[in-house]
Amino acid sequence: MGLAALLLTWRFVPESRAPKARRPDPVGQVLVIVLFGSLTYTIIEAPHAPLQALAPFALVALAALAALLRYESRRPEPLIDLRFFRSAPFSGATVIAVSAFASLGGFLFLSTLYLQNVRGLSAWDAGLWMLPMAVPTFLCAPLSGRLVGSRGPRLPLLIAGGAMTVSGFLFAVFEAETSDVTLFLGYVLFGIGFGFVNAPITNTAVSGMPVAQAGVAAAIASTSRQLGQALGVAVIGAVLAAGWDRHRTRPRSWRRRGWGGGSWRSAGWRCWWWDW
Repeated sequence: MGLAALLLTWRFVPESRAPKARRPDPVGQVLVIVLFGSLTYTIIEAPHAPLQALAPFALVALAALAALLRYESRRPEPLIDLRFFRSAPFSGATVIAVSAFASLGGFLFLSTLYLQNVRGLSAWDAGLWMLPMAVPTFLCAPLSGRLVGSRGPRLPLLIAGGAMTVSGFLFAVFEAETSDVTLFLGYVLFGIGFGFVNAPITNTAVSGMPVAQAGVAAAIASTSRQLGQALGVAVIGAVLAAGWDRHRTRPRSWRRRGWGGGSWRSAGWRCWWWDW
């Protein structure tokens, strides 16, 4: 499939190379690595580590961000051209990419824990339970591209946001995971939403850019996807870890019975380990 994608890209996707190759920006690359590495570490360790242990990493992240903004704004050929973010469509596409893929990362993280640790499914069976999400994503992605080409990105984004919101609402409010039918429906809705979100992200990111800068804009949008997924897992994991620590310190009479009881189900989809 990967080889087919490469061949089809080479055959049908027009070249958008800049007239002159950009010089490497190792300083910008290091600053980006330090920024997001320290930020992710701070988020993951926040539920357990004391404040004085996390403060240095948070300060490093802030310093790296300030240095990155200052350095990139003065470099003739920056790693990240900050002028791109003056474009509302590009900035919106970046925010949507981070948010959508953060949702995906957190959703897959929770689903894996729930299906294997609570329902006791094997890795194979848990993977099969993911098919109701994967198949709609596969089917809706090309449909989203056609809609973007014919009607613009607004409709696919509305469908994506609506479907993913309803899916999250089912799990958070109605505990959809307690029934096979509603669990299946929640996965299908999330898959539909995620299938519709990718094409309008890329289209919106590059539509307002010069042809020579389209590749850079698309690359930033793709990096935003990866960043969102990493942050989604970190944030959801930190929230769950914090809730679990508080749950263990409550009086035994307040706790739910059993690892696989309602306490986990509520935690898994409300991001807390107990019912309010």
